[in-house]
Amino acid sequence: MEPFNTSSVSRTPSYSLKAKATSVFREGISMHLSGWNGLQMAIQNKWGGSDSLKKFDQLTSDILSWFSQSKEQLHIEDLENLLHESLLLTFNTDIEDGSIEEVAEQLMIMHEEFLQGSHALMNKRVIEIKNLGRTSSSS
Repeated sequence: MEPFNTSSVSRTPSYSLKAKATSVFREGISMHLSGWNGLQMAIQNKWGGSDSLKKFDQLTSDILSWFSQSKEQLHIEDLENLLHESLLLTFNTDIEDGSIEEVAEQLMIMHEEFLQGSHALMNKRVIEIKNLGRTSSSS
């Protein structure tokens, strides 16, 4: 597998996400965020207040907007900053375990795949989630 260049992703107007793909991409973002332990702890413990679940949905929308509305070249550092600021300001959570960078990288890879018409990373995540459900229900 070729290494993913995390410094930037070029954006060509002809590769912008179409409406249906945007909906699927939003679902993919939500799935990735749902698997992020630090964020899920913040939501479950309501560190962002009683409306933490709404704030999760807003974060998903903010990330989708960041990907779909930017006319400039996308840089992973900007996405990392968006995630860090949102966690800090919205969920009163400061995560320094490297997971922000990991989540940002996965989202960038997923976005690049979507631009190329692939849903491989999202499909992999769906399988992981289904397997987790089987494991926890059989325990």
